[in-house]
Amino acid sequence: MRMRVKNGAVILLTIVVSTWIYQSILPPSPQLCGYPGGPPITASRVKLRDGRYLAYKETGVSRENAKHKILFIHGFGNARHDVVIAYKLPQTFFEELGVCIISFDRPGYGESDPDPNRTLKSTSLDIEELADQLKLGDKFYVAGFSMGGQTVWGSLKYIPHRLAGAVLIAPVVNYWWDGFPTNLSKEAFQKQFPEDQWALRVAHYIPWLTYWWNTQKFFPGSSVAAGRAALTSKDYQILSTLPYVAEHRVQVKQQGEYESLHRDMIIGFGAWEFSPLELSNPIPNREGAVQIWQGDDDALVPVTLQRYIAEKLPWIRYHEIAGAGHMFPLADGMPEVIIRSLLGDS
Repeated sequence: MRMRVKNGAVILLTIVVSTWIYQSILPPSPQLCGYPGGPPITASRVKLRDGRYLAYKETGVSRENAKHKILFIHGFGNARHDVVIAYKLPQTFFEELGVCIISFDRPGYGESDPDPNRTLKSTSLDIEELADQLKLGDKFYVAGFSMGGQTVWGSLKYIPHRLAGAVLIAPVVNYWWDGFPTNLSKEAFQKQFPEDQWALRVAHYIPWLTYWWNTQKFFPGSSVAAGRAALTSKDYQILSTLPYVAEHRVQVKQQGEYESLHRDMIIGFGAWEFSPLELSNPIPNREGAVQIWQGDDDALVPVTLQRYIAEKLPWIRYHEIAGAGHMFPLADGMPEVIIRSLLGDS
């Protein structure tokens, strides 16, 4: 009898512990915008092919009257309001060049529905469908900042026929891309905070553990996801000049951290469907149509890997900013310089 009781207790304890572990690693369901208990809908949105909604925002001249349409892709922990290439630009600048910038919430961010099947290809097709529904024409530009740069790589791979040009601004690099010399990627990887090295390993090798890893309290998860990113004094100086809009900050992760931040990590640092280093020129009829802008003092994105990409892909026009950190596109004058260069110094 005692043995049966003991065995039963062990089984019960095993079930309880297993249930606790399962519930700990299982991400909560997202709080969908416009649904009971979810955030309200305040943005303009389009309905995509699979029924999801994508929220967007327009800056500059109206898209109907624009000569140049730029689809801007925000970075990690940002949303459609964080249009770094439009910061402090006066309306007269947009009117002079005839520019309309359409920024959108990537799936799971802001007011765009999450996409549990999100891939680099699916997001590229989202961009193409957004452009079609907004009637942007056969060709448009794409611009991506930080993590948004990875979506630009996806667009160069999957929808090059729709692109008039592309710019990647301090684009986040995946250390596991094919084509990097092992010693170079290893050296760059080891310069990251130890907690970030582990968080990226988890996202790459054990993606199903990403939510738990970055929400548990036993040890630090990703410093970037926790808002403790490695930034330079120049970065902080630039950030101190930015207006703080509480409503915009709340919207970023309002549907849940898993479908925004954590899925970003899983896709961005997971096993890619292709390597950017193996791409051929996607816009061969225009020299300098694809550009990378990078600060040489960026503590988040290793400049050594960016230089190697530019060396391997000579069709990319590479701009390296001396003494600049990760937030350099928000520095005075930079948005105008980047846009003019993208458009061919119009």
